[in-house]
Amino acid sequence: MIKVLVIDDEELARKRVLYLLRQVPDVEVLGECSNGKSAIAEIDQKRPDLIFLDINMKDMNGFEVLQKITLSPKPIVIFVTAYDNYALKAFDVDAFDFLLKPFKDERFFRTIEKVRKISANEADQNFEKRIIELFNLYKTKSQKMEALDKLPIKQGNKTILLNPEDIMYITASGSYAEIFVENKKYVLRETLSNLCESLDSGKFIRIHRSSIVNLRHIKEIVHSEFSEIDARMADNTLLRVSKSYKKDFLEKVGI
Repeated sequence: MIKVLVIDDEELARKRVLYLLRQVPDVEVLGECSNGKSAIAEIDQKRPDLIFLDINMKDMNGFEVLQKITLSPKPIVIFVTAYDNYALKAFDVDAFDFLLKPFKDERFFRTIEKVRKISANEADQNFEKRIIELFNLYKTKSQKMEALDKLPIKQGNKTILLNPEDIMYITASGSYAEIFVENKKYVLRETLSNLCESLDSGKFIRIHRSSIVNLRHIKEIVHSEFSEIDARMADNTLLRVSKSYKKDFLEKVGI
């Protein structure tokens, strides 16, 4: 029996993995976690054989979770990630695997079969060293993005070098980001968390798990019932400010 814990800050992503796990024999689901802090406690307490782990969560990334757990032997790790720029090479090591969002059912089941062939000793061997290597690779990618003053977006046989100043807002659409500029929309395969880290924090702010706004393109703040607020953008689009981002947002706009 393989004991499994699912860790992802996106509810739909967790539900997808849990749904597929229910179709796998000899698997016991120990639970699910929506953030890194609870994941650390659950891993050490419930001692899973296998964890499905999102890389970029709101409170910390997956590598930080793995560096802070004390469980021994270490669990087998399957990263659930949208970081296709490096994942294909980085995760080609024993006792690690990855599922690239959006993944197909058959890819999930192949990963489970790989897990069945890995022993606990193989999973634990050089665990800390490999986590550090992957974490350094993750940081290198983030730093490269931060250094860009243009955002490259592929459009057919061309690559648009988009000036961040022109971006009004960005919304999530599955594993893609929809980037809105005046009278145009671009689609980029990237997570909002990664984009938020690469954009100027003095000009851009995340207001919801599914949206980032450019402060200079906000036309007005709309106050509605139950203390909810929306940001009306320059193109008159209304974007909800969620409770978890509300305080930071109001401080940014000086309210």
